[in-house]
Amino acid sequence: MIDDPWFYAAALVAVSLTGLSKGGFGGAIGMLAVPIMALVISPVQAAGIMLPILIVMDAVSLLYYRSTFDRRTLVVMLPASILGIGIGWLMAAHVDDDAVSLLVGVISVAFALNYWFGDRLRREPAQHSTPKGAFWGLVTGFTSFVSHTGGPPFQMYTLPLRLPPQVFVGTSVVFFAITNVVKLVPYFFLGQFDAANLETSAVLFPLAAITTVIGIWIVKKIDQKVFYGISYVTIFLIGLKLVYDGTRALL
Repeated sequence: MIDDPWFYAAALVAVSLTGLSKGGFGGAIGMLAVPIMALVISPVQAAGIMLPILIVMDAVSLLYYRSTFDRRTLVVMLPASILGIGIGWLMAAHVDDDAVSLLVGVISVAFALNYWFGDRLRREPAQHSTPKGAFWGLVTGFTSFVSHTGGPPFQMYTLPLRLPPQVFVGTSVVFFAITNVVKLVPYFFLGQFDAANLETSAVLFPLAAITTVIGIWIVKKIDQKVFYGISYVTIFLIGLKLVYDGTRALL
């Protein structure tokens, strides 16, 4: 088990942000967990520690959201997402994580800017589209596997649907719960789990559960307009962070 106090200082912030995100508050802000933890340990080890924690958060969220989700979104996106995970696994040795992060960041920033400035006249919810849903599902699975940036591609398809906040969050919870369980298999074979990482994950489980419950409570109280405002701001800021990280690494 890791015993570095600086690691736990970083993990406290990382797990808390992810728990709030998993509970539904803060959108894709949980994506910051691995970069924050990577300040003190390797990104690969951070990812290995976070995956069991994510599954605990998924389990807590599912207790509340298990019957509150948009079935059509899951039908359209999940099969493609699982295929994306498989592609990521096959290409694991050849994919540049930084290039993927940069690409996802650019798309995320453009997506938010289009909503704010290029799409002012259209505020009606988008309709489901199997081709679009399958495409973004594939991208979500792939980016979730190779660089832990599945949140923005998922939101590219789901935010324009303008689902009620709890339905939106419930759909995200069920989607990523299944996705994260599927990821366990390739992560295991790639050697990302060991006794030290699993023990460290277990120490952080209580914090993961508590912050997830807090996130659920906030979503129950929040107004839909405020919820979507926060979601678009979050995806924009996350996009900027990914653009910065990807550009810095590639240059």
